[in-house]
Formats: sequence, structure tokens, C-alpha cells
Amino acid sequence: MLPILRASYDAIVVGSGPGGASTARELAGRGLRVLVLEQGGADPLKGTIGQMAAMAAVPGKGAYLHRDASLLVAGITLGGSSAINFATAAPPPHAMFARYGIDLAPALAELRAELPMAPLPDTLVGPMAGRMMAAAQALSLDWRKLDKMIRPDSCRSGCWRCVYGCPFGAKWSARDFIDEACRHGAQLVERARVLRVLVEDGRAAGVEVEVGGKLRRIAAARVVLAGGGLGSPRLLHSSGLGPRSSPFFSDPVVAVMGTVDDIEGGAEVPMAAGLHLQEEGVALADLTLPQPMYQAFALQVGRADRLFAHRRTLSLMVKIRDGIGGGVGPRWADKTLQEGDRRKLAHGVGLARAILREAGAHHLFKSWHFAAHPGGSVRIGAGVDADLQTKTPGLFVCDASVIPEPWGLPPTLTLLCLGKRLGELLAAE
Repeated sequence: MLPILRASYDAIVVGSGPGGASTARELAGRGLRVLVLEQGGADPLKGTIGQMAAMAAVPGKGAYLHRDASLLVAGITLGGSSAINFATAAPPPHAMFARYGIDLAPALAELRAELPMAPLPDTLVGPMAGRMMAAAQALSLDWRKLDKMIRPDSCRSGCWRCVYGCPFGAKWSARDFIDEACRHGAQLVERARVLRVLVEDGRAAGVEVEVGGKLRRIAAARVVLAGGGLGSPRLLHSSGLGPRSSPFFSDPVVAVMGTVDDIEGGAEVPMAAGLHLQEEGVALADLTLPQPMYQAFALQVGRADRLFAHRRTLSLMVKIRDGIGGGVGPRWADKTLQEGDRRKLAHGVGLARAILREAGAHHLFKSWHFAAHPGGSVRIGAGVDADLQTKTPGLFVCDASVIPEPWGLPPTLTLLCLGKRLGELLAAE
């Protein structure tokens, strides 16, 4: 049954990830008529590999192979990638945004007061994460617990489902804000594919969207694109409002792994603790993965001898801040590691190997690189202004694509702050 839609709304938000969800909640909470259009589905999260693959591993939809054999993934579902991320709450890079006249401190203070955001209690830090933390600290590295957007009372020790989509309500995701927006009167339409932004007299006037196989034109004085670092530049291009190809950053990641003889684990909350070398542009964290993902990494690099060592394998994430380059095109994404990126990865891998050796690991190996934070493709100062408005009045962007410079850390909390700020600005009009 097709949803009943109004002819017009005060605002249309395209995408339900952290930026779009935060904007929609703010607007609906202030009494505006808001329509949220989500390309993916809104089925309850089950915590299964099948559902996760449907959200983030369909080639050309949520997963893209590009040069260097790297895999770029994005969540196409209600809540966007926040539904399948590791719930790490990295604080916004205040100095970066200040250079563009944006102060995120007020929004951050309000969000910290209401959201679950703290390091995990010791009871939820698994033995593998604990072993790697002790090893890093023994090497005099500044390894510490990370803030997690997790409700400890609902979280379960020995659980591996963060990346599959938490079915227990323990992990915060942007779905929480969409639910709140709907309680305030916003309307959500899932499996809605927005084709283009409508423009009249030089201003955004709504969107053309396919729902249930039928095309609809829906009017709104304000349109907020929140389709992510890949989706938003594509929508701008298909609307005749942006270039065919947009350079971007992707935060490349490799997993470095090694086997120990005295732990039988393999199921714990990932990224409980880590290290951020801001000047070097390198971050490390424990990364205990579900068995199928671990085995895929092992097969990927020809380590069939490690295929059944999952329960005894320590895994470390090495993430870098890469430069902006490559391009997001209408149906493709392409980005090649530059020499500086390779040096950063090599430095991080060297640190990871040292930590694993200190932890008593052997048979060390690393995965190929992959990425899950595409952004910077509609940058503040280039694609949008400090209020996140494009050159087309009434058309805004609020997702990782607007982050003005490469960063190299999880963007969820930053996008929540940007969405809250944008919602306040639009409601004040």
C-alpha cells in the first residue's frame, strides 16, 4: 500500500543517517511539517549477517570496489551507517569547523546531556580488548577507553552484533532520532528513491521521488540532502546542481591480526579502547570482528592457515586521515591511495604489529584496506556555505559530504551536531 503524502511540506529531508535524523528531529520538534525520505528499508534490526549484507554489501548500492582493490561501504537503511557502525562517539574537530565560522560547542553540550555517551564499564570490555590495551600501555602508548554511544544496561558481554545492527536496543543509532521526529509529527517514507531536486525561480521547491514504483513530485520550501558522502553529490548532479564527479576522502582502514594461545574469545564489543595520533593522522583501536568477517579478511589475503583461528585472534584497526581526491560519480566511486596515505598506513601497521607482539601474538597478518566514512564531497566553503546551504537557495546538505577537511575519525557525533544546528537555523526562519 502506497503511503499517503501531502502535496507540500515545510521541509523534506532526504536520508535518515545522523545528519538527516538530527535535522528532522529538530524541525519536527519545533512544529514544522517534515517529510523524511529513506532509500533503504526500516525493518527492525535483527543482528544477522544476512540483513547487514542487504544493507551494506549490495554492489553498486551500499558497496563499491575501486582501485587498489579497496572496498567502500555505506549503510542503505533507516539510520544510515549508524545502524551498522561501532557506536564510537569521537568529538567534533572544533578547530576545523571554527576556521569556517561554525561553532559546534553548544550543540555538542546539549547532545552529551541527553545521549548515552561514555566509555564502556570494565564488565563490557572483552578479554581481547583488555589484552591489547595492556600491551599498548606497556609500550607507553596513550591507549585509553573510547566514548561509546551504548546503553550499558542493555548491552551484553560476549556479543558481536554491533556491526550487524544491534537487536537489543543497546546501541544508539540515528533510528532513535527518527522515531522521536515521528512522535513530533514527522512522516517517514521508506524505500523511497529520490531522483532529483525540483527548482522553481532559482529556489529549491521540492523533490521528485519514486515510491512503490510510482513517481511523485512533492513540494517543500526547504530541502535537506542527507544521503551521505556518496549519495548527496550524486543527487546534486542528477538535479543539474553539481558536477558529474566530486573528490572525497574515505578514511582508509586495515585490520592487523595475530593469534594468541591463551584466549578463547572472538565475541565482544569492538573499539572499546584506542589511540589517536592527531598530528600523524593515524588512529588505532581494538577490532574484534564476527567470525564471517574475520574469515573473509583471512581469505582475502590468502591466509587459509588462519581461517579457523578466529576465537584466538587479536585484531587491531588502523585508520588514517587520507587526502581529498578521486571522485564520486553518478554510478561509481574511485579513489587511489596516495604516497602520503601509504606512509600513514605503514606507520599505523607498524604500531599495531608492535602491540600484538607485546600481547604475545604470533602468525601476524593484515587485511587489504577498506573504507566506511566517505565524506568531503560537498565541502563547507566549496559546495555549501557555513549554514550548509548550497548555491541554490532553500537547498541544504547535512551529512559527511560537508565535512570541510579530511579528519580520519568516526563522524557520527559531528553530524548530529551539524544537524541540530541546521534544524535550529531553519526553524528560526
